[in-house]
Amino acid sequence: MRDDHFSVQRSGFSRRGLLLGGMAAGVYAGLRPRDAMAQLRIPDITSGNVQPIPVAIPDFLAGSPNEGDVPRNISGIITNNLRRSGLFIPIDQQAFIEKIANFDNNPRFPDWRQINAQGLVTGRVTRQQDGRLKVEFRLWDVFGGTQLHGQQFFTTPDYWRRIAHIISDAIYERLTGEKGYFDSRVVFVDETGNKAQRIKRLALMDQDGANVRYLTRGQDLVLTPRFSPATQEITYMSYGQGDPRVYILNTETGQREIVGNFPGMTFAPRFSPDGQRVVMSLQQGSNANIFVMDLRSKATTRLTDTPAIDTSPSFSPDGARICFESDRGGKPQIYVMAATGGPAQRITFGEGTFSTPVWSPRGDAIAFTKQGGGKFAIGVIKPDGSGERILTEGFHNEGPTFAPNGRVLMFFRDPGGEGGPSLYSIDLTGRNEQRVQTPSYASDPAWSPLLV
Repeated sequence: MRDDHFSVQRSGFSRRGLLLGGMAAGVYAGLRPRDAMAQLRIPDITSGNVQPIPVAIPDFLAGSPNEGDVPRNISGIITNNLRRSGLFIPIDQQAFIEKIANFDNNPRFPDWRQINAQGLVTGRVTRQQDGRLKVEFRLWDVFGGTQLHGQQFFTTPDYWRRIAHIISDAIYERLTGEKGYFDSRVVFVDETGNKAQRIKRLALMDQDGANVRYLTRGQDLVLTPRFSPATQEITYMSYGQGDPRVYILNTETGQREIVGNFPGMTFAPRFSPDGQRVVMSLQQGSNANIFVMDLRSKATTRLTDTPAIDTSPSFSPDGARICFESDRGGKPQIYVMAATGGPAQRITFGEGTFSTPVWSPRGDAIAFTKQGGGKFAIGVIKPDGSGERILTEGFHNEGPTFAPNGRVLMFFRDPGGEGGPSLYSIDLTGRNEQRVQTPSYASDPAWSPLLV
């Protein structure tokens, strides 16, 4: 069943759509071979003692007077993305000795070494005769005196912000050896009004908090949106008339499909890695069990059958296992079982309770919320139960979600009282916590895969 009564304006955020709309990307002439090893590289970004790389990012040049503020805005977004990652320290432009005046010339590397820049990013934006923008950038190893990477893009002017995120990802990947996460989005629950009559709407934004747009109008209560790992679709729960309904919403077209009515649902479903199934928890009497549904046939299979409350299921990225929360041991803890059901292994122990588990896209960690001693903590643990680490603690931290590269988490924090929740991000070192600005109160974030 399709429900098109609320149409989301197409944002053009599909990379395929950008290509069809006139964006092209190419490797910039003069780029060194891919197998050339650069001296400039972060050795291990999983370490808690990462030394951020000082990078210089001058304002991009304008190829003609018609570009306005777009060149400066693109370099500004790249600067902010790299700074927020915690792996780079952009150098204040007041310290620059050389003023980049010609994108085609090599920089004066001694001038950049003198201010301790290890990386240098230069760029140019030129408006073409057909109205499109040509955006070029180069990444330089200052101490090696070589170009590490360079690309050029052609795009319609509306997509300049997207290009800045794609360039940020290219720099991140070249200097860390891992995929970036800047060209992605986050769906969350936008909350407005006083606490007793709060209006909750689904909202979508770029990962840096820009381009917020609303996916629902707020007539019905919406909860726990989840992104598909394979597509730009989300699933969420809505309480309108009677039992909770589960919807799948295409964020590109605004089309909504009802998955079904689920009396007694205790937690919103999550997609399988291929996007073809959803796993969920359904309450039956005093207990709740895990079920999986095939989205094409609507066939539902029961995976657990216990007198306990089993909830909050999440697939591993290879689809072979499921982690979930259960009180079968007396209090909520995290368990792991095969995706087909069967025996489950408990992986969390000790003081406190564990909830809202979510598997990392890398497969090497499970994030959780831990409650104990009057505190709510966000942490990670390996799937075999070893290596538990608390990343941040506070009052009512909840709902972790992984960035598509598995290196950053987003969650929400509710201070209580008459206020409301806000979104925060933190990296796996636990040293780089930042608030994510949203127009209103915000909760239940879910990170998209990288846009394609």
